[in-house]
Amino acid sequence: MRSHSRQILTVEETFGQNGWHCELVEGRDVLRAGFEAHHTRVDLIAQAYPQLNALVVVSESPLHLNEEHLSAVLKLLARANKQLTLGGFEYDLDREFLVFRITNLFEREKFDGDIISSMVHCAIAELDRIIPYAAVVRDTAVDLLDDLNLERLLMRQDLIPPVPGDEEEEY
Repeated sequence: MRSHSRQILTVEETFGQNGWHCELVEGRDVLRAGFEAHHTRVDLIAQAYPQLNALVVVSESPLHLNEEHLSAVLKLLARANKQLTLGGFEYDLDREFLVFRITNLFEREKFDGDIISSMVHCAIAELDRIIPYAAVVRDTAVDLLDDLNLERLLMRQDLIPPVPGDEEEEY
């Protein structure tokens, strides 16, 4: 059995410093974690590629779709991806999971904790942001799917979770 790389141990250390529970996968440079986001539970996988000094962070959540809604959700994800600077949305057809993936290449073996934390926050926030839009598409009656304007749907602000700390105080 091989030991874990310095890179994935740096990721584990960063999770610990942030108070995030995680588990290393035995024999692989992978760790798993789970988070309760605003709209959904997010499963998170971080995988180090030591030979590249790369880290991939993947967040995912189940989204069961029937055949009629699949095409519309894939189009929604394509439109959402056009708006992203980092990372991208995917739909895992085999497991029926909505996925967000972000990758970073590091200069050194010891990954920067701030970048790791930003990647994790981004992966969780982006997946949590897209979930309600995908749910609107999934819940739209099949005979109305052609009338659903995905571009306008993605502009709806009422579906975006609040930014922590930005909530207005009530008196």
